Amino acid sequence: MSINRISVVMIAKNAQETIAESLSSLLRFDEVLLYLNHSLDNTKQIALGYQNVKIIEGDFLGFGDTKNQAASCAKYDWILSLDSDEILDDALIDEIVHLDLDKKNIVYNIKRDNYFLGYKTQSQDVITRLYHKHTTKFNRNRVHEKVIIPKDCQVETLKHSFIHLNIIDINQTLTKIIHYTDLGAEGKKTCFFATVIAKSLFAFFKTYILQGNILKGWIGYVLAVNSANKRHYKYLKQYIHCQEEKKGNR
Repeated sequence: MSINRISVVMIAKNAQETIAESLSSLLRFDEVLLYLNHSLDNTKQIALGYQNVKIIEGDFLGFGDTKNQAASCAKYDWILSLDSDEILDDALIDEIVHLDLDKKNIVYNIKRDNYFLGYKTQSQDVITRLYHKHTTKFNRNRVHEKVIIPKDCQVETLKHSFIHLNIIDINQTLTKIIHYTDLGAEGKKTCFFATVIAKSLFAFFKTYILQGNILKGWIGYVLAVNSANKRHYKYLKQYIHCQEEKKGNR
């Protein structure tokens, strides 16, 4: 079966709220390789309760490089890359089981259903998550990493989707904003404050109106505010970098 040729590779840090549900959905896989990045909670202890989970601990190198580092330790050549807040169901796993993995020059996209505070949002991602590690890998982006698609590589999208428990506690919006905007602003600068305002407003408009979350009531509004805040602080930090550089050149 194809499933016996796939290593699930996951990176995690302080993921005790979701890791059990995620790992429990992966019991049919022979190897789940969990790369832990200095977790301080019970993530490791929870993961030790799963016989098919292999734990590796190491530094966070940025999302792209860390996922590639973790994949290099996998037993199998086919990599199913997941996050610690993502959950597969049997329908998707059954579809994966029947894939023909004899061809190396193919990557598989999988649809992802996003949940915010327990509510399914209007947005659904289609992302490359299943690939052969000798054919391709993730790019080196520190955030918003993606699997590189070689020119001679065929791309197929699976029919079934998986669940992404993006935010399960409202406080996560604050901690994630700090972490992701730090990475998104690293080494970058924005020198026009109007950009900070425009990016924030458009993020709210896109999430609330264009993506249809206005139909979700209060949860749609909170989702849009969260999206706007992420853009606001990312570009505000870049603007501050520009101002600091100007001061240094005086």
